[in-house]
Amino acid sequence: MDKKILINDFAIRSFRDIADYDYISARMAYRAKLLPQFLWLGLQAIEKYLKCILLLNRIKAKRISHNLIPALELIKQCAPFQLRLSNSSCKFIEYLDKYGRFRYLETPFHVKGLELPQLDLTVWEIRRYCHVLNYNKLNGKGKPVSMLEHELKRIEMSENYPPQKFSLIGGKIENIIENNKHPARKALLWQNLYFGIKHRKKVYLKQHFHATNSPLSLHPEILDDVLEYVFLPKDVIAAYKKELKKRSKTKNSSEFRGHNN
Repeated sequence: MDKKILINDFAIRSFRDIADYDYISARMAYRAKLLPQFLWLGLQAIEKYLKCILLLNRIKAKRISHNLIPALELIKQCAPFQLRLSNSSCKFIEYLDKYGRFRYLETPFHVKGLELPQLDLTVWEIRRYCHVLNYNKLNGKGKPVSMLEHELKRIEMSENYPPQKFSLIGGKIENIIENNKHPARKALLWQNLYFGIKHRKKVYLKQHFHATNSPLSLHPEILDDVLEYVFLPKDVIAAYKKELKKRSKTKNSSEFRGHNN
């Protein structure tokens, strides 16, 4: 079998299909108020959708890990098209990139109550590019014609219709929607403006704010002791060391003023 087909199959099954499952799992976590899991699974879903786009377009991305912004930048620089993403989706990707990758409460996080519909929109917008777009098709004269412009126009036109009308052939989300007995179907459709059978103009969600401080943000003085036993990302270590220096200067300044008084 043609290796191009096999690589595309890998991109769809290993990235897009698993991302679909991550996305639905994130919705389940949000409804259950398991907010750290929602952030992590949401990031995992977006990460895999972006990696699917990169691989389908044969863009080397071996250094892309759980960071979403570098993946977006790579697509922007190397893909034969630009992703049509709303400002809301771009901001939500930045939010997930900032908070979603910390699985062990290394840093504080917060949710304001509208993250679920933001995830739904972001997934819908990015997922439209998770299939082969840049291919040729023979015309009536037997000559190959590029279908990229046609596919991109289809994506652009999808914004003029209810989002539920756009679908991907063989997509796991589409399969779950069509299967009334699938156990994940209810979680996928619950208060979802973008995926489903019927066109929905509004959803009903209880908006609630939640914020959690991490142990290290409360007591950065234990940083070196923790590092004796566990791994922490370099940027986290640098941030807390900077915070320790800041607190140390503040404390010394306060003690000096007290001594003078």
